[in-house]
Amino acid sequence: MIGTIVNTGAILAGSAIGSAVRKGINEKYQGVLFNAMGLAATALGINTLVGNMPDSKYPVLFIISLAVGSLLGTWLDLDGRFNSFTGRFSRTNLGQGLSTGIMLFCFGTLSILGPIESSLHGDNTFLFTNATLDFVTSMTLASAYGIGIALSGAVLFCWQGAIFLGAGFLSGFLTPELMTEISIIGGILIASSGLSILKIKDCKTVNMLPSLLVPIVWFLFL
Repeated sequence: MIGTIVNTGAILAGSAIGSAVRKGINEKYQGVLFNAMGLAATALGINTLVGNMPDSKYPVLFIISLAVGSLLGTWLDLDGRFNSFTGRFSRTNLGQGLSTGIMLFCFGTLSILGPIESSLHGDNTFLFTNATLDFVTSMTLASAYGIGIALSGAVLFCWQGAIFLGAGFLSGFLTPELMTEISIIGGILIASSGLSILKIKDCKTVNMLPSLLVPIVWFLFL
């Protein structure tokens, strides 16, 4: 699991550096960082969505997934519970930054395929590449939201660790078709986080997380 450990370490290091820099940035420039992070997340989400949409074999599946997943997440009040939890650790709007970080760090193709490649073939290339991207992203997020962004490193470690340990069973199930559908929804969730940061629309992205499970259930039935 060396690749996952490096990826997690990159997020922790980036969070520490960004948090330290944050103390020397006045409020006006922190606002600039919020805007930059919001635009970046929105752009990355749209890029992921547009890049995978043409390859979808089930073009309506992502709509059904978002509808069903959002209803389930709202019923469970995932967003409220998440913000209540993060509110214990910070008086700032940490929940928004942390949810964005988790989306960016965990639901990209590299973060899912990386642990599988590492487990089955001992190849950490995907994870090392992901670590570089996550280092820069976590540094930017922490400079805006504080050291609490480091919590997303723990989430990433558990996420990639579970995939690494279950790679032998998952390798045959995580087909390119399923990855395409998950990536489409992941792109929408990342873009949604960006819109929330920019204060354009609070979509309560955490409530939409169950949407990622719908394609998995669909492919299990298939």
